[in-house]
Amino acid sequence: MSAPLAVGPPVPHRVTRHRRESADTVTFVLEPVGEALPPFAPGQFAMLYAFGVGEIPVSVSGLPGRGGLVHTVRAVGAVSGALCRVRSGDVVGVRGPFGTGWELDSALGQDLLVVAGGIGLAPLRPLVQAALAEADAYGRLNLLVGARDPAGLLYPRQLRSWRTARVQATVDRPAPGWTGHVGVVTTLLGGAEFEPSRTTAFVCGPEVMIRATARELREAGLPAPRVRVSLERNMRCATGHCGHCQLGPVLLCRDGPVIGWDRAEPLLMTREL
Repeated sequence: MSAPLAVGPPVPHRVTRHRRESADTVTFVLEPVGEALPPFAPGQFAMLYAFGVGEIPVSVSGLPGRGGLVHTVRAVGAVSGALCRVRSGDVVGVRGPFGTGWELDSALGQDLLVVAGGIGLAPLRPLVQAALAEADAYGRLNLLVGARDPAGLLYPRQLRSWRTARVQATVDRPAPGWTGHVGVVTTLLGGAEFEPSRTTAFVCGPEVMIRATARELREAGLPAPRVRVSLERNMRCATGHCGHCQLGPVLLCRDGPVIGWDRAEPLLMTREL
């Protein structure tokens, strides 16, 4: 279910912690300066405003109750670059929550298969944390993570700490000292332990990776509605009015970013879109 539209001005939030993940990626924790925003759900996103530069959509990578609202940002443009330069004590603007979440509760009693490519692990991290916190409510938890190289793997210490999950990691290009798997993330599916008839999959990453993963999961027997994917388009207003994030009949800021593969497949397989 979509969150109520947050159409007001950005709410000031102070950076309380800041950690560099890689050369171009930063994670920071935000606390409201005044009144707090409504609660976010795993999979939803905020519009983050770098004062004097602009605003971009960023999925939450951690939720309040675990130390504040957490975002992981990769510098790919002017606004994301400005956000990656924030330090503890700086103030950024936040609007939200926006969009649909992962709907983890719909998978109660099922095996969970989480597949992340690159920075796609960031929107999935709150889902993994929630599943681990209620491990008795779910079956086996498989987390498959892919990155271009070892330096691009997010949250390496946390990946090692998630011992109750079966975590597998792979890289496209190994570096000296890397002893793990090499290849695209779909090559890890054969080593995952899940029962297709009682599994829900959650997938986030580059669109080509989402397509390949969803195709293999469908061939393995997962019904399309139980393959949930998070899609990315150019979101400007986050309220469904400007149309920049339109994908066929879907406005991803309003109807997504998380949708079932039964809705996503016909849209992503249409070349004109």
